[in-house]
Amino acid sequence: MNFGVLGSGTWATAIVKMLTDNGHAVNWCVRDQQTLDHLNARHHNPKYLSSVNFDISLLTLFTDITQFIRDSVTIIVAVPSAYVEDYFDRLGPAALKDKRVVSAVKGILPSGNKLVNDYLLDRFGFPLTAYFTIMGPCHAEEVAAEKLSYLTFSGSDVNACREIAACFKSGYLNTVVNNDVYGVQYAAVLKNIYALGAGIAHGLEYGDNFQSVLIANCADEMAGFLRKAGIQHIEVGVHDAEDPVTHLRNSNYAASVYLGDLLVTCYSLYSRNRTFGNMIGKGHSVKTAQLEMNMVAEGYNASRCIHLINESIAA
Repeated sequence: MNFGVLGSGTWATAIVKMLTDNGHAVNWCVRDQQTLDHLNARHHNPKYLSSVNFDISLLTLFTDITQFIRDSVTIIVAVPSAYVEDYFDRLGPAALKDKRVVSAVKGILPSGNKLVNDYLLDRFGFPLTAYFTIMGPCHAEEVAAEKLSYLTFSGSDVNACREIAACFKSGYLNTVVNNDVYGVQYAAVLKNIYALGAGIAHGLEYGDNFQSVLIANCADEMAGFLRKAGIQHIEVGVHDAEDPVTHLRNSNYAASVYLGDLLVTCYSLYSRNRTFGNMIGKGHSVKTAQLEMNMVAEGYNASRCIHLINESIAA
């Protein structure tokens, strides 16, 4: 399978590691020539997850997105949501013809309150059948350390989704497949916002008792939002076994891609949204927090987007 990874941050770097660890060649579109030159010379990302060393023979590096898209078939998008349009608006209308797009974006495009698949449909007429997502409680830092992790791959084309997921499965990474493309994306957006709140509460020193109540209510609100958005799930606590043929599970709010990702994002010290919220709670301005982190906290931009969507669906 011809993989291309767009992005050179922590999550993009972790995705390239997962694929190359399994022997897959990867086209990697990085931010700038300096990063490309460093990877060629030193075999690691100079800014993110620098402990990860790559087999450079498996990498073809790009800085030009047009050439990168042309030479890739299965394109994994791993850039912050605010920059997705900056990259794809450079492409011609037929650039994604006969391609697959796998979104690892845990955010919503702020310019139009759109999920990535909706933007691609409007911009390129890109079909949902060729669109997939990688979601779940999987911090890049733990992938770099090869700690046991789980990812959920979602897509309406079950066979293609299972094929993509199989390329990631390894001794330290397990994969689950479902077809809830919209639900997993909205859940990923919401959990980042909730993690901001959890971080603020921590910064204000509200304590574990308050945090537990806050996050329990966040989980309940997430379920209500997804139902209002037209996404039907079985109830929390009801577990369907994985289908032995399709490897699909019915979606339920207690699954790792929903509740699990919410918990790790709200509690983990690796969580940039929790860290961002913690700084706000301690009295830092938004600008100061952004400058000090030097990474994007998706929940900040997403909060306004979800507020507007929430008003439209009366969640």
